[in-house]
Amino acid sequence: MATTILPGTVVPEVLLGKENYENWSSCIKNYLLAQDLWDIIETSMEPPCKPEDDDHEVEFKAWRKKNAATLHAIQISCGMNILSEIKGISSAKILWDKLAKKYEHPAQEGRVSLKLLAAGGDNMNQTTGFSEYTKLYEAVRNSEWEVANEFITQHPDSVRAKITHLGQTVLHFAVLAQCEDIAKWLVEEKMSKEDLEIRDNEGLTALALTIICGYQRMVECMITKNPELVTVGNNRGLDSPIVLALRHGQTELAHYLYVTTPFEELLPERGPLGATVVTKAIHTAHYDLAERLIRRCPRLAITLDTDNICPLSLFVGTSSLFGAEFLKAPWNHMTMIKLVSPRHADIFKYYLDNRKEGQTHAGSIGGSGTHDQAADSMSIRSLKKQYLRLLFVMFDSMSWTMNEYQIGIESGLAQAIFTAVRAGIIGFVSLIVEEKRELLYWVRDGKTRNVLMSAVQHRQAIIFGMIFGLKETKATLLSTRDNLGNNILHVAGTLTEFSPLLEDITGAALKMQTEVQWFKGVEKLCNPMYRNERNFAGLTPEQVFTQTHKKLIEEGERWMKDTASSCTVVGALIMTIMFAAAFTVPGGNNQDTGFPILLNRKLLKIFIIADSLSLFSSSTSVLIFLGILTSRFEAKYFRRSLPAKMIMGLSTLFFSIATMMIAFYSAILIMLCGESWIVIPLIGLASVPIYLYVSMHFGLLVDMFASTYGSSTFDRKMKMGIHMGSHFA
Repeated sequence: MATTILPGTVVPEVLLGKENYENWSSCIKNYLLAQDLWDIIETSMEPPCKPEDDDHEVEFKAWRKKNAATLHAIQISCGMNILSEIKGISSAKILWDKLAKKYEHPAQEGRVSLKLLAAGGDNMNQTTGFSEYTKLYEAVRNSEWEVANEFITQHPDSVRAKITHLGQTVLHFAVLAQCEDIAKWLVEEKMSKEDLEIRDNEGLTALALTIICGYQRMVECMITKNPELVTVGNNRGLDSPIVLALRHGQTELAHYLYVTTPFEELLPERGPLGATVVTKAIHTAHYDLAERLIRRCPRLAITLDTDNICPLSLFVGTSSLFGAEFLKAPWNHMTMIKLVSPRHADIFKYYLDNRKEGQTHAGSIGGSGTHDQAADSMSIRSLKKQYLRLLFVMFDSMSWTMNEYQIGIESGLAQAIFTAVRAGIIGFVSLIVEEKRELLYWVRDGKTRNVLMSAVQHRQAIIFGMIFGLKETKATLLSTRDNLGNNILHVAGTLTEFSPLLEDITGAALKMQTEVQWFKGVEKLCNPMYRNERNFAGLTPEQVFTQTHKKLIEEGERWMKDTASSCTVVGALIMTIMFAAAFTVPGGNNQDTGFPILLNRKLLKIFIIADSLSLFSSSTSVLIFLGILTSRFEAKYFRRSLPAKMIMGLSTLFFSIATMMIAFYSAILIMLCGESWIVIPLIGLASVPIYLYVSMHFGLLVDMFASTYGSSTFDRKMKMGIHMGSHFA
C-alpha cells in the first residue's frame, strides 16, 4: 500500500509538551492506523537484518519505507523545540517511546465524579498522586469503617488532608460516597469545628456537598457540631448554605437552615446575604420563605443581592408572567386575587414539577423520604396562596421602606421602578405615583436616565403619559440629560434592540412608521430648542434617529418594494385580462352593426361596467406600485407618504379584483342562463383563490390605514396614561 504524506502537519494539533500530549498522541495514533503504519510502533524497535538475497532485501526495504514514513509523520507534527531534540533519532519506535516517557502524564486519577460516587461503581476514579491516602480512600468507598478507623488512628492529620485531585477531604468523599455512618463518625469523633470549614478546590465545604445531595440528617449533624457553618460561604464565598439549598431545590433543608441561621446575618447591614436568600427563594418559588424574611425585615425588599438584583425588582419582573391584564391592572389586594387565577396554574405547575424532580434525583440518605412527602404535599393551590401572600407583604414593605429609600443609581428601589417601566407594569408605576411620586423625579438608571426617558426608550406610552401628566414633570424630568449628553429627544430617536412595541407590528415599513410617530410625538411635547441640541458625540436628535434606524429603514424599503413588486404582477395580469375581455363580450357582436348581440340585457351592461372599472382600477394600482418602486425611502416618508401610496395601491388592486369577479360572474350567467347546477359550483370555485389572496393582504391594508389615518399608537396610549395619572393629581 502506497503511503503519501503531504507537507505540513498530519494532525490538527502540534505537540508542544505535556499540556497537549494526550490529545496529540491520540490523533497521531489514529492517523498511523489509517495509513497502515502503526505496526512499526507495536513491533520490535530493531530493523530486520539486511540480507544478501533479493527476497529478504524486499522485506527490509518495505520496513525501512514504513519506518521513514512513520518517523516523518511524527516529526512534522512536533513543535520546533521538540523537533530539535528528536531529529537525530532514526527509529520510529524509539522516538514514540521517548516522547511518551517524557511528556505523558501519570494516570489522571482521583477526579471524583459525583454521579459515579453516588452509584458506587467499580470504575470510580482512584487516587494516584495521593498514594499515601489510597488505603483510606478505598476504605471509605467500600464502607469499611474498621479500616478507615485504623488508618486515621495511625495518621490523625489525614482527616484534614486533601485526598483527591479535587481537593476533597475524607469527609467530602464520605458524603459523596453516601457513607452516612462514616461521615457521622468523622464529624462527631475525629474532626474539630475548624476541620468542618475546610473547602475543596471548588470552594465547597463538606456541608455544602451534603446540602446539594439533600442529606438532612448529615446536615443536622454537622451544624450541631459547628453552628457557625451556616455562615461559611461556598463557591469562593458567594453562596451560603441556605442559598445553596434554594439553588438546588432542597425545600426542607432551606427551611431548616433558615431557622438555624442567625437572623442578624441576614440583615442588610451585614451584606447582601439576606437579599440573596429572598431572590433565590423567589426564583425557585419558595414564596413562603421569602415572605417570612420580608415580613421580619421589610428593607430586604430593596436591598441588592450578590448579583446586584433587589428582591422587589425581581418580583415585579415575575408579575409579567401573568399576562397583559396583570400589567395594566391597579396593584391592590382584590385585583391581584382575581388576576392570579387558576388559568395561570401552568406557571406554578412548572415550579412544582421541577421541585419534585429535584427531590427524586436527590440522594436517599438522611431523610429523603421526608423530602418526598413534602414534595408530594405541595400543590398548585398552595403555591398560588404563597405567591399572593408575598405580593401583599411586598405592598406593605413598600409603604414602610419608602420613608428610608435610596435614590442613587445603585438603589434597589430605583431598580424595581425601572424594571416596571421597561416591562410596562402600569399597576406598579401607578402605585408609586400614588404613594411616593417624588421618587419618580429623582431615581436614575445606570445611564443616569430618569423614568420619563426610560419610558420613551422602551416605548411605554401609557407610563410616559401617566408621568408626563403630573404637574412637576416638565420642570424636573423633560430637561435632564443622561451620561452621554442625550436629552429626551435623543432617547426617542434611539432604536432599542428589543422593543416590545415593535414585536407586535407586522412589516418593517409599519415598524418604521411607528418609530417615526413616536419620535414626532415626543418632539411635539418638548421645547423646540431640544431639536438642535447635540449630545457628547456631536449628534442632534434627528441624526441619532437616522443613524440608529439605518438598518430598519433598509428593511422597510425592501419590504415596500417586495410588496409593490408582487402586487404589480397581480395588477398587470388583471389589466391584461380585462383589456382583452372588453373586445370579446359574451354572445359575440352583430356582424352588420358591430354592436354586441346581447346589448339590451342587463347582465351584459353589468359585465361591461365591471370590466371597465376593473381595467381602470388595475391600471391605477400598477402605476401607484411603480411609483413606490421609484420613491425616496427616507425616514420622514415612512410616516405618511409611503404608507399612503401603499394604501391607495392596495385599495385600487382589491377594487379591481372585486370588479373582475363581478364581470366573470356576469359572463357565466349570460352564457349559462338557467343552468344553475353548473353556474353555482363554477362561481364558488372561482372565488376560492381570490378569497385566499385578499384575506392574506386585507389585514395589512386595515393595519396600515389605521396607523396612517387614525390616531397613532403613541397618541392613543399617551392620552390613556394622562387620564390615568389625572386621578392621582
